[in-house]
Amino acid sequence: MAMESVKKGTLYIVATPIGNLGDLTPRAAAVFAGVDFIAAEDTRVTLKLLRHLDIKKELVSYYEHNLRERGDYILGRIAAGESCALCSDAGMPCVSDPGEVIVRDALARGVPVTPIPAASAAVTALAVSGQATGRFCFEGFLPMNKNQRRAHLDDLLHEKRTMIFYEAPHKLRATMDDLCRAFGGERSVTLCRELTKLHEEIQKTTLAEAAAFYETHEPRGEYVLVLAGAPAAEAAEAPPTIEEAAQLARRLMAEEGLTPAAACKKAAAGTPYSKSELYKQLL
Repeated sequence: MAMESVKKGTLYIVATPIGNLGDLTPRAAAVFAGVDFIAAEDTRVTLKLLRHLDIKKELVSYYEHNLRERGDYILGRIAAGESCALCSDAGMPCVSDPGEVIVRDALARGVPVTPIPAASAAVTALAVSGQATGRFCFEGFLPMNKNQRRAHLDDLLHEKRTMIFYEAPHKLRATMDDLCRAFGGERSVTLCRELTKLHEEIQKTTLAEAAAFYETHEPRGEYVLVLAGAPAAEAAEAPPTIEEAAQLARRLMAEEGLTPAAACKKAAAGTPYSKSELYKQLL
């Protein structure tokens, strides 16, 4: 097999295994070996992977709290002719991940960006979920703020596509309760735990059954939740009245601190009413 020819002055977006090191592609290994340096979400995690590959390479940390400073540094080196591989701790970088910022900035500066794809936890879970796969939306991690989380789920009430969420074990119980309240306990969901790892588990059930199960079982490992979309009859139900839409705008002002104009714009989304109509109703 021919080795990957790494180009100078290029940013490579390299997928790493989501659990099983055997899933690392030969192309990804070749890029790691060929680039001048590697930008990593957690250099300790990436160092273990490089040791597994018997590769020694300069590592530069790139994570949520140093995006601007390190992004400029990384892109400056690439503009000067070096090549860089960017990776996250697991899976495809830049999806629900700080790497999206450096890709955006690289493209804006005319820096070539090349994907080295492989496993993604979201698509892997979808494929084995038993839920509809023709149309889906990726929601990532729900907001930690209670009011923002509630508003986010409100926006998804009539979503017909299959929805994919990420969740950490210590927040799973609260999330299952929130999903039950928002979508009803009978909604179908598949919980995928520790994908590709030793204790991999895939459980298709309902939201109510999953919530009850985790009342007596300790959540362990990282989860991907694949939630069925709204049934056709539910998705097609009558739109809210203008009074109901105005009530939502008031709630957004109270709970999220939005201005009347911003609240009306958000509340009008997906309704037959314009922002100005809601604003008049609000007054």
